[in-house]
Amino acid sequence: MSSGGKKKVFSKINKEIKSSGASGLGESERVIFRVKKNKANVKSQRAKVKHQRRERKTSRGGPLVEYERRIASGELVEGDSCQVDTLTELQRLYDELVESADACQLDRNSEKPVRSGWLWSRLLSHPSYSPVKGLYLYGGVGTGKTMLMDLFFDQLPSNWRKKRIHFHDFMLNVHSMLQKHKGLSDPLDVVAGEISDDAILLCLDEFMVTDVADALVLNRLFRHLFNKGIILVATSNRAPDNLYEGGLQRDLFLPFIAALKERCVVHEIGSSIDYRKMTSGEQGFYLVGRDLSDFLKQKFQQLIGEGTATPQEVEVVMGRKLHVPLGANGCAYFSFEELCDRPLGAADYFGLFKKFHTLALEGIPVFGLHNKSAAHRFVTLVDVMYENKARLLCTADGSPQDLFEKIVTVSEAKNMAPRTSSRSRKNDDSNLCVDNELGFAKDRTISRLTEINSREYLEHHAAMLAEKKERVDQNVLEA
Repeated sequence: MSSGGKKKVFSKINKEIKSSGASGLGESERVIFRVKKNKANVKSQRAKVKHQRRERKTSRGGPLVEYERRIASGELVEGDSCQVDTLTELQRLYDELVESADACQLDRNSEKPVRSGWLWSRLLSHPSYSPVKGLYLYGGVGTGKTMLMDLFFDQLPSNWRKKRIHFHDFMLNVHSMLQKHKGLSDPLDVVAGEISDDAILLCLDEFMVTDVADALVLNRLFRHLFNKGIILVATSNRAPDNLYEGGLQRDLFLPFIAALKERCVVHEIGSSIDYRKMTSGEQGFYLVGRDLSDFLKQKFQQLIGEGTATPQEVEVVMGRKLHVPLGANGCAYFSFEELCDRPLGAADYFGLFKKFHTLALEGIPVFGLHNKSAAHRFVTLVDVMYENKARLLCTADGSPQDLFEKIVTVSEAKNMAPRTSSRSRKNDDSNLCVDNELGFAKDRTISRLTEINSREYLEHHAAMLAEKKERVDQNVLEA
């Protein structure tokens, strides 16, 4: 460079140094200052570009964007402000996950450490919490919790280690895995390792705890899961502090509640609107009256067409089988006693609806203290039926509301006005069932029975069956 060129460069540097307040430096120091300043500028520019790219990446999609698209296209009715607030929380979580996907090891195709088993747990003495907290959504029945979580889940990249499952089904899988690893020093750690290897983001629908065995398992299981970096997104009708309320040995369950609140943002959907009851309602096969059993059998025969209904068996879990009194063409026929008055549970009902898409259920009674266990099973049956989008034909002794009139929570029982007649009060009390879990679950069950019998639900069910038949026919043609 010529001497004139050098003078121009140093003159320019001097001006920048004076404007930056770095006067009083030597010539070489001024050049170093300029180089450092250029590096800082480049670093700042790169950070700005990176931030802009990240903003473009996260704003490109997500549950809130998809929700607005569906509203605009008429696929969804516009929700209330409570739903929009919840979607904002889900969008925030979505953006955080996209930004921290590598740190959370969400990509199924990326290398991940082999961390399941007892050896890994001993090599790592410190927990490896996720840098992103999960989300626990709770609120009243029919407020759209499941729909909103599914909206969130469906927008996540397909190559992520993610899983969406109903809580009943999740616990059945856990107990099955525990049976497989029976005899190990800490089988729950191994189970947690297998779960986290399959999915880092775990979405559980209808989180509820009613069983002491589940309560004790959840406490230790999620301690391991959170330590392995699991991110939990859950929906529930109950706030975390009200889970397993009044349950046996609840003090042993309380650490799980504390961990849940620490590892998840807790958000209440405060809407009082039950969107399930905004369907057309009472368009299905919910028949009130025991004298309609013959009519129910006629409807069942119409649905199976030319098929002949015969006794069948379905596989459940661990080699168990469920006897089906009558079944044909995807339709099963049970009396209420055969399905809910026997020691059956969620595993049996999941097995049933894996093979049958329609259930005819005869003789649903009004629930009270005398048939409390059957009421619990019926609630579980409806949950599993709804999860599997199955169709229901039934006869019942009353409307969905009437069936649960005698089921109340502790607080509702305290607020009940006493009868003027001691005899009528005694008769009422004799069959009044005070049960917090059933008391909370009844609203969900009533809401779901209403939706299951709506025109919209039945049209969706018919479309699902038509799509399934079309796939089968296509496979036959290709074969």
